[in-house]
Amino acid sequence: MERGPVVGRLVPAVTRALDILELFLDGDGTLSAPDIVRRLQLPRTTVHELVTTLAARKYIVPVAGQPGRYRLGVRPYQLGARYAEHLDLAAEGQQVARSVAETCDETVHVAILEDTDVIYIAKVDSTHAVRMVSAAGRRLPAHCTSVGKMLLASLPEPELTARLPDDAELTAMTPNSITDPAALRETLAGIRDRGVAVESRESNPDVSCVAAPVRDRTGQVVAALSISVPMIRWSDERLGELEQLAVKGAAELSERLGHRSMA
Repeated sequence: MERGPVVGRLVPAVTRALDILELFLDGDGTLSAPDIVRRLQLPRTTVHELVTTLAARKYIVPVAGQPGRYRLGVRPYQLGARYAEHLDLAAEGQQVARSVAETCDETVHVAILEDTDVIYIAKVDSTHAVRMVSAAGRRLPAHCTSVGKMLLASLPEPELTARLPDDAELTAMTPNSITDPAALRETLAGIRDRGVAVESRESNPDVSCVAAPVRDRTGQVVAALSISVPMIRWSDERLGELEQLAVKGAAELSERLGHRSMA
């Protein structure tokens, strides 16, 4: 499991207790003391004492009808709920966007969907001088952007149809913009299959973008993260690298929002 930066000395007993709690994230969410001994290679007495303490503080509780097995209790939920109360998608998105931008030195956006438009809630610019049509707080047609297409592709079919009926008028931002609803639906189907969205000079004639979905703790797509690159630095080889980086950045932001990947 990933660990954050270490400052000062770690307390072994606390570390072991947290290791036990994190075991419940895997499998069916239930464990026995022997399971914990085997997986953490800890002495039985130590595990017994830690399990007893965690149960006394309601971090874990016995599983009804399964003597000797435990599941997570209400206390971790309460802590998680309190953490969620203070989450700020824009602030978290800005931090992750900055990290991704530092890695690739390209412009990174985080956007949300509103009706058939995207609203950019975070943006970190490349150090290269590039004219972008986007800006934090700006609204653009979703079908012309990689973040927008990613978000549209994530909608349930009835909701997508309600927002974009077959006779919808799609505005063009450049000659490359998709203006045919049927063509857009075909593109969105491909995005669902691949899990990433690519936009080639559809919102800016000099820029292409790649985007990946951002999920909240329920697994719902609530935003998308994109990397925008001018055509002078765009290539098929670069696209593969940027797709991986966008997926990684979106996964990090999703994790900050409480999402837990099942992969």
